[in-house]
Parts: sequence; structure tokens; C-alpha cells
Amino acid sequence: MTTFINDVLKDLQSNNQNLSDLTFVLPSKRAGLFLKHQLSKVVKKTIFAPQIVSIEEFVEELSQIKSISNTELLFEFYTTYTQLTKKENLDSFESFSKWAQILLQDFNEIDRYLIPQEHIFNYLSAIQDLKHWSLEENKTDFVKNYLSFWNKLHNYYTHFTDSLLNNKIGYQGLIYREAVKNLEAYIQNNSKKKHVFVGFNALNTSEETIIQELLQNDLAQIYWDIDKVFMKNQKHDAALFTRQHIRNWKFFKNNSFDWITENYSKDKNISTIGIPKNIGQAKYIGSLLNDLQKENDLLNNTAVVLGDENLLIPVLNSLPPSIQALNVTMGFPLKLIPLASLFNALFQLHKINSKSFYYKDVINIISHQFIRPLFYIEGIDYSSKIIETIDNNNLVFLNKDRLIKIAEKSNFILDLLFSSWDNSIVLALKNCSKLILVIKASLYESKKSNLLPLEYVFRFNELFNELTRLNSEHQHIKDISALYSIYKELLSSETLDFQGEPLQGLQLMGMLESRVLDFETVIISSVNEGILPAGKSNNSFIPFDVKLENNLPTYKEKDAVYTYHFYRLLQRAKNVYILYNTEADVLIGGEKSRFITQLELEGIHKIKHQIIAPQVPTIETHLNVVKKTEALQKQIIHLASEGFSPSSLTNYIRNPIDFYYQKILKIKDHVDVEETVAANTLGTVVHNTLEDFYEPFIGKLLTVDGIKGLKPKIEQTVTYHFKNEYKEGDISKGKNLIIFEIAKRYVSNFLDLEIKTLKAGDKIKIIAIEADNNITINIPELNFPIKIKGKVDRVDECNGVTRIIDYKTGSVQQNQVEVVNWEDIATDYKKYSKSFQVLTYAYMMQKSNKINLPIEAGIISFKNLSSGFLKFSKKESTFSRSKNALITADTLVDFETELKKLILEICNPKIDFTEKEV
Repeated sequence: MTTFINDVLKDLQSNNQNLSDLTFVLPSKRAGLFLKHQLSKVVKKTIFAPQIVSIEEFVEELSQIKSISNTELLFEFYTTYTQLTKKENLDSFESFSKWAQILLQDFNEIDRYLIPQEHIFNYLSAIQDLKHWSLEENKTDFVKNYLSFWNKLHNYYTHFTDSLLNNKIGYQGLIYREAVKNLEAYIQNNSKKKHVFVGFNALNTSEETIIQELLQNDLAQIYWDIDKVFMKNQKHDAALFTRQHIRNWKFFKNNSFDWITENYSKDKNISTIGIPKNIGQAKYIGSLLNDLQKENDLLNNTAVVLGDENLLIPVLNSLPPSIQALNVTMGFPLKLIPLASLFNALFQLHKINSKSFYYKDVINIISHQFIRPLFYIEGIDYSSKIIETIDNNNLVFLNKDRLIKIAEKSNFILDLLFSSWDNSIVLALKNCSKLILVIKASLYESKKSNLLPLEYVFRFNELFNELTRLNSEHQHIKDISALYSIYKELLSSETLDFQGEPLQGLQLMGMLESRVLDFETVIISSVNEGILPAGKSNNSFIPFDVKLENNLPTYKEKDAVYTYHFYRLLQRAKNVYILYNTEADVLIGGEKSRFITQLELEGIHKIKHQIIAPQVPTIETHLNVVKKTEALQKQIIHLASEGFSPSSLTNYIRNPIDFYYQKILKIKDHVDVEETVAANTLGTVVHNTLEDFYEPFIGKLLTVDGIKGLKPKIEQTVTYHFKNEYKEGDISKGKNLIIFEIAKRYVSNFLDLEIKTLKAGDKIKIIAIEADNNITINIPELNFPIKIKGKVDRVDECNGVTRIIDYKTGSVQQNQVEVVNWEDIATDYKKYSKSFQVLTYAYMMQKSNKINLPIEAGIISFKNLSSGFLKFSKKESTFSRSKNALITADTLVDFETELKKLILEICNPKIDFTEKEV
């Protein structure tokens, strides 16, 4: 296929132009690279390469002013702002930067389009005065300050631009305005220099003035790339600017317009594909490239153009591994690399000048992939030691000294990370720069020679050096919050360049990088409203009608720019794949783009349209099954010899796989820091408090006075056990204080219940508290002994009847300690787990001859204290009202049958551990 650049070079050659003497001016640097490549193919002999520059480089040379970054512009503008604004009305640098960005964009537009500055600023000021408050006689200070700001805009602009020009620096618009001023001198000094402008479309007033002046002086030639189809259709936005140029430029009244081509109407394979979500598009691009590779192995002359540049990473991850040559014209955003998250975390930590740090922030930093290696000292991982101490001691907040106490040998790195920045910008930048050097040294020492992390560190070193320079030169940053804002501003504009093959293989680019370039196969993603075209956005202080009056571009012109780029990509392409997101999203793009509808309505090409249904894989849920091998069977026998507890047996009933993980593999749940007291911690505190209270009464009858004597001790005992269980967690405020009060209330209410029972005439004698039980039972089918062990919260004798009591801080109802069919007790966890537990306690105590039958066993629920002692009972049927609350020898015989069945199942090598759906 022929390309636009190739046609331009051939035309110049056919007109006997000496290519070496020409200066080519193109819309982008990338276009220049392709032009140089095409030049080697067109020219058959050795020549000196012509000068090839982008329009920005050309204008900068013309103006003799150096372009500076947006961040540096903010600092320079703030200097102007502070000099022209009263001290009491000054915004902080952080607040200033939010509105100044918009004002700088407006300055840029005003200068690029050569608008008389004083006129437009006075006009804006008059609008604000008229629009809001000019009719009010007595204006408030707020209103006066507001109008004063608008009245000062021209002064701000004048002072700011004068300051920049004195230093020979500027923003793009100012550079363009100065270039126009210097144009006459440039023409006189370069009267024999010939310029060739290639592939332009939408030009600002400065560019138009420069190009027209050079054309009129016969110092330039210009090549346009527009198709006849777009020119003929007066409403087609792809030719909006070209029609204006032909109509308005004097040059074209006497000279030909080069060129109006006829490529768009040639045969093309155009497919529009609707795909759900951005990731769906990325995956589809990968599979499409895989298919295209079968026809074109290297994917030469193929471009993937991303309408939404946020798709870069998903697309890179979706590319087929077989792609040999790839060129990515967009840089990898520096804000997405791992090191960025570290400095974000550090800024978030030190933004508030606090001496103590939230444990999650600490763990986040010391666990970071660039920081963790710094904690490996003499073979010990001190970061793990810190995390373990935080978890074990329930440390929600901790300071630097405590961290150093935990890991003394890593005090240098801890000092670097967690020493207070004291709201000092110099100290903050110094610490960050030091940290970068420490990370760099660690990477060099590492045996893994990976150059990419070193590249990350190098770029961040550059970034912090720039921050240090800006701060030392301007000293506008007054606090860490402002520094963080500037850091993010700098970071967002920085990219990490990819290494690739710029002139061969697959080209992956954004829409603007495609200017002037032609490809045989084009894949365009995210062709949705709000993305292509971008649609309405008004990030400006200049109202829409004022822009129209001054010929400044509005969203209509911006849409026309993208219309041109979109259709220009299609002009010479043979195969076009247009992808759009079928899932409309208000934030990142809406329905399919009007470009697709326009293509369909034109009727020039037959459009293949398809909707790709989301490929949702059907994930079959297989219940986990663990086969009982010989080795596993040995572990089960070992566990049986150590002893099954009632809770472990009910755990098996609930889900055998959980039993396998916890009891066989000994996998424990990770002990997380309890920011809020957990239910099990509350239960332990209440249990331990009651154990302390009732131990002195073992073997004695309870008395009302004895129980009353416990009440003054509640506060002290509950506090002691909270400190013991909740470690260094704070129970002095918030939810934890409420839970602490609940624990005291539970104990107090329980003691009140005891007093009420005793006053009613009941005689209660404490037999045992936290009674240890450990029995061995023989099951004929098994040739090894089985142990059952467990602690009973309380055993007492009430009016001559022995009671086994289990405390529960949760809510338990009477029907949860009732059994109808014995067969269900070892199978239905939800209904019978409480009954199973209390019966196991009764069974153990009876077997160890600690109690005489009949007895009662049950639960005291602290959330259901009004129901008192909930006794286990055997019912004849579900609807039967009659029930037997006494546990007799027959009861325990029936229970023993079910217990042995359960243990047999656990120990049976032929019955695997099979997961249950819980």
C-alpha cells in the first residue's frame, strides 16, 4: 500500500526538489521518524538527511523561548500571584494550584489564538460584575474579593508573561505568540530556507499566521491529507478545518491545494464489534491479533489505536506471546509502577503530623516489595517480626520507638520510614531521596540482576530531585499536603518509555500518535461517546459564548479534530476493526460512538457488525474430597490418642474438610489485629471472670451475701481479663468501650440471676469450675483407644440435682437444646450442635465417675438470661409438648451409640473427608 508520507516525498522528488535542503515540519516527532524511514526507500542515492522537526520544535526555535513543564509554570505563576495579591486574600499553594491549572489553560488558548489580552480579560470581568452583583449597593467583602480577582486577571497575565519572557521560558501559547512576533525577522534571516508542512489539519491562529506568511514569501510548501468524500459533504466534520483553510487563506486563491485524495471510497473490510467492558475489548484485541498473525507473521503495517489510553496495560497483558516485534508509542505511566505506591503510602502516613501510626499503614509500608528486603538482617526477617508482634499484642496504633524496640537491628530503616517529617518540606524530600539511595544500594547488592527496578528507582530519583529544585528556587510549598499534591502532579505527567521496534512489527499507539501515519490493518478500541469523540467538557473560565465571539475552539471543534483523526486512519487502510464497549458507563464513556452510526449511514462501505456476547466461563463447583491415605490414617489415629474435644467433633459434623484442615493439618486461622473486640474475645473475658468469681465457692453452698460481695469486683476483674485477652487494644472509647460495658453488664446480670434464684429458696452448691475431663473409650471396630477431652464451665448441685452448665455469650433458645431423633444429633449441626456438646460433657463426667445419674445438662445464654438455665431435653416428636429434662443412663446409652458412629466415621479409612455446603 502507498502511504501519505511516501506520496509527499515522491511529489517533491518529481518536482526536482533537493530533499537535503528542505526542512520538514510535521505534527509529531513520531511522524518524523516514519518520514526518515520512507526517505531511505524513495531516494536511490546517498544524501544528507533533511532537517525534520515537529511543529512544537519549529515554533520554539522561531520564538527563541524554552518550553517548561506545567508544574514549573504553577510555581512561576504563584510567584506572580503572591506579588499582586494582598496577604490576607492569598490562597495556599495547594488551593491555588486547583484553579490556577484552569487559568493557565485559558492563558494558553488566548495566546495560541492571538486574542487581544486586555480586551478578553476586561470582557470576562464585566460579565462577572453584570451577572451577579453589579446592582447591589453594598457589596460584602466576599463579593468584593471575588470581583477583585476577575479585575486582576489582566494584571496577573501581564506580570506572569513578562516574568517568563525575561527568563526566556514559557508555556506553549506564549511561545506561539512570540514566534509570530519574531516571524518577520526569521523570514529575513532564512530567505533561502524551504519548509515543507506535512499532514496538518486543525491549526490555531498562530500556526495559520506562520504557515501563511511562509507560503506568501515562497519559503514553504504545504501538503494536506483529506479525502474527496469528506470535502464534498459540507456537513462532514472530518473536512471542517480544511474547508475553512481553502475559504479563508489568500494563498489558495492563486495556488493549488495539495491534496484532495480518493482513497476512502476504495474497497475496505470494515467491522464494528461491540464487546462488554474494557477488559473484554483488551482480550478481543489479543485474540484478533492472534488470528491476523496467521496471515502476517510479523504484523507489519498493523496498528492498534487505543481510544482510551487506560487500556494500555490490559492490552499489553492480552497480546499473544508469539508477537516478535512490537512498538509502544505511549509510555508506561510512572504512577502505576510499584514504587509509586510506596511513596503514596509514606505521604499518606506523614500528611498528618502524628507521633503514632495506624497498624495497617505500618504493615503496608514494611511489607512493600521494595522495603521488605531492607529488613533482612543477618538472616532474620524483621518485618515479619514486627507484623507478628502487632498481631499478637493487638497493636492498633504504634509509634517509631515501639517499632525500634521490636526490631532494634533495623532501627536505621525504621528511622528513615517513620521519623516525623515535622511538616518540614526539606526534611521530607531529604528522607525520600535517602530512601531511594538505600533501595538502590539494596538492589545492587541483590543477587537477582533485574535492571527494571533500578530504572524505577532512577526515575523516582529524578522526580524527587526536581521537587527539591522547585522547592529551593521558589519556596512556595508550606506543608506536606501541598508537597503531596505537587508530587502527584509531577508523577501523573511522567512515563517510562518502552523499548521496541519503532518501524516494524505491531504498532500500539494513542489516537494523536497516529497523525500522518498510514496502516493497512487498523484496530481502534473504545469508540464510544465520551471517548471518541470526547464530547462536551468545559474546563475553562471563559464562557461558551465568549469563546464563539473570539474564535476560540469549543467542544465542537475538538470533536471535529477527533473526527478527522478517526477518518484519516480509515482512508488508506484495507482492514479496519472498530471496537466499542456495549456496557454504557456515564463516567468513562456512553453508547457506541456517532462515528460508527455515521459510517453506517454513509453507505459507502459495507459494514460488518457483530456483538460479542460476554464469555463467562461456567465454573463448576466441586466439593473438596480428601482421600484417606495410609499416612493420613496414621495422623487420625494419633489425633484420636491425643483426644477429640466436643468442639472438634461438632466441627466435623458442620464440615469434615474444616476438621481436616484444623485438626489434622493444624492450620489455624490467622490472628488478625482486633480493632473492635471480637465476639470470642468477649466470651473468653466473661468466662474467665466467672471462673475467678466462683473458684472460691467450690464445694460450698452459694449465699446471697457471697454473690453480692462479687459485684464490687466486676470492674476490676473484667478490666484485668480484657487486658489479658485484648492485649494492648484500647477499650477506653468507641465500640470497644461499649463492648467493655456489655461484658460488665453480662456478669452483673448473671449475678443478679443467681441472687434471684437463691432468694427463691433454691440451694446451689458448686461442685467444679472449668472441670477438666479426659476419658478413654473402647470401640470394638477400632483396634486403638479413643480419647475424649474437654472442659466443663461449671458443675453444680441445685436442690439435690447435679447440673452441667455451659456458658454462651451468644443467643441460645430452648429449642436448640432439644432432641427428637437420636440419629440426627451427629448429622445436623445447625439444630443439634449445642445438645451434642452438653451431652458429651455429661457423658465424659459420667464415665469418669465424677457425677451420679440422673443429672441435668444445659446452657446459660447471656443474651437470653431471662430464660434462665436452658436444660437439655428429649422430646417424643417435633410437635410434642412432653419432654424429659433428666439425663439418665438410658439417655447416655442412646447418645453413646451416635457418638461412636461419628468417631467410627472419622476413623474409617474407607470414608473420605468430604466437604459439605455450609
